[in-house]
Amino acid sequence: MTSEATGFTPRLILSLFLCGIILFIDGYDLAALPLALPHIATALDIPPARFGFALSAVLLGLGVGAVLLAPLGDRFGRRRTIILSVICIGLLTMATATGTSISGFIVWRLLTGLALGACLPNVTALAAIWAPPGRRASTLTIVSLGISFGAIAAGLIAPPLVALGGWRALFLLPGAATLVLAVALFLLFPAEQKMAPSVDDRAVRPLARILRKPLRFPTAIFALLYGINAFGLYLITSWTPTLLPQAGFTLDQAARSITIIQSGGLVVALALAWLIDRNHAVLALAGAYVTIIVAFTLLAILPADPLSWNMLLLVAGGGIVGVHLCIMAVVTGVFPPDCLATAIGFGVAVARIGAIGGPLAGGWLIGHGAGPSQFFLFAILPMALCLLITLALPAARRAGQPDGTA
Repeated sequence: MTSEATGFTPRLILSLFLCGIILFIDGYDLAALPLALPHIATALDIPPARFGFALSAVLLGLGVGAVLLAPLGDRFGRRRTIILSVICIGLLTMATATGTSISGFIVWRLLTGLALGACLPNVTALAAIWAPPGRRASTLTIVSLGISFGAIAAGLIAPPLVALGGWRALFLLPGAATLVLAVALFLLFPAEQKMAPSVDDRAVRPLARILRKPLRFPTAIFALLYGINAFGLYLITSWTPTLLPQAGFTLDQAARSITIIQSGGLVVALALAWLIDRNHAVLALAGAYVTIIVAFTLLAILPADPLSWNMLLLVAGGGIVGVHLCIMAVVTGVFPPDCLATAIGFGVAVARIGAIGGPLAGGWLIGHGAGPSQFFLFAILPMALCLLITLALPAARRAGQPDGTA
């Protein structure tokens, strides 16, 4: 199956739906341990604060897996890599239920992260390749929403699962469902069309290839844009609920800010994807970043008011989330299909660094006495950098074309 199809055939819809289900499972898995943590801490009599490394292990593993394991899809087939990764995710998710110590949870979550890192870039690459012409951005964005819906579903089903079988049910039942998904993928996932690489490309590993000319510059632009946007995203989502009470918000109002940001992100992502599909990628992203910067500026200078600040958070925070979902759709048109999963994996790894750095920077600011105004002013910096990088996207696209064509 290729993107040469003129529209959404039933087979294509099924294949993209399966891609979305894989990302749904991944989104659930990323949220599972934080949701289970209060119950684990009580059951094992371990202070929650000691689980910091266990919570971070899956993100570390995801970054490492995205760089070292995702390229296996470009070399040996994405379908095979995805199915094997999904099997590993299912088994390792179930194995997490056997944890009885901090070290045990660290090991299982690290290994789960490696499998997630191998899987996510290849699923994204396949969805991009399969998308019909002119629908790549919207298709990829809708498929990527599976991660968000998976995380949302985790929060909804966690209470009944814990009531049914304790905290271990949060890992055992979804892990078993993931293994069922692997069987469905084996039976229903279409075979890939094998590509015939050039003579030079056969001798070059995908990771080495994206770090050489002519792909070095596009790789750098993509990784920087994705990483710095992730920095801003996790800066805002990690600390906004903590800062808003300082501005007079109630705790419930502050907690709802994350829902506002995430909900806004879904709407913004679909709007941006529509523009990107019409060859307005730079206009879409640059316009979004300018709007985000204006919203953060207003948050920094306007008096705190729940109505106006929530609207501005919807624009600023939702804008960052929406752009993050669409960056992948922009860069999939830059890299050749035979190293696309590798390029995506490299970007995902850099984004993990940004995801870790954003909360750390926010904590440093707050620790040094920054209030909401100073915090939102600081948030302008990564968005301004992203705006500058966005303006380099046309040059990156041209550089990635061996014949110099766009």
